[in-house]
Amino acid sequence: MTDSLYLSVWFPSFREGEMLTRALAVLRQFPYSGLREGVTYLSVHPVSWSEPTVLERYFTPGVSPEEAVEVAAEFAYDDFALVLEAFWDLWVPSDDEHGDSWVQRPVAVRFLVHGTQFDEGIYTDDGHIEVDFGLDSYFVHEGLRFSQVIEEHLRTNIAKLVAFSAAVGKNCGISGRVLWSESEENLAQKLIAKLQQTQ
Repeated sequence: MTDSLYLSVWFPSFREGEMLTRALAVLRQFPYSGLREGVTYLSVHPVSWSEPTVLERYFTPGVSPEEAVEVAAEFAYDDFALVLEAFWDLWVPSDDEHGDSWVQRPVAVRFLVHGTQFDEGIYTDDGHIEVDFGLDSYFVHEGLRFSQVIEEHLRTNIAKLVAFSAAVGKNCGISGRVLWSESEENLAQKLIAKLQQTQ
């Protein structure tokens, strides 16, 4: 069963004057797609997710993290949240009828930046910054027949995920991070089990 995959990141402090600097630090660690470069979308949400956005902007072509953060600068309030979208290149099964060949494609990733007063302090559970990687099938591919080639592609995707998480931990001055999925299964055990199927 596929599951959504997230990285939640907390900082020692996340005041209004720090929100965008912290977000920029995380965005700078991300390995952007060579085909869909930069930040491609930005939205600003006041008070809670149930409120309408006060700004939505699509960037074609994508812009640098610095440019995206500059557009959001006037909305850096502790009761606001920002959503930024970017793409990275992952190996995915091709659309052929057998599904046994894989290709690299841009896959969307969303960065949710939560002010400390936004949505009744949702950051305490979800992180000051929550990275939404989409479905974990990019890393575990439940139900697929494994071969050496598929294993190599999975390892490449997992290595990219781990490298990004490690870079955030090393370079962003965080106080905590958790890689998690909606089902709350132990993701590390799930990935290891999947890779061991070929050994």
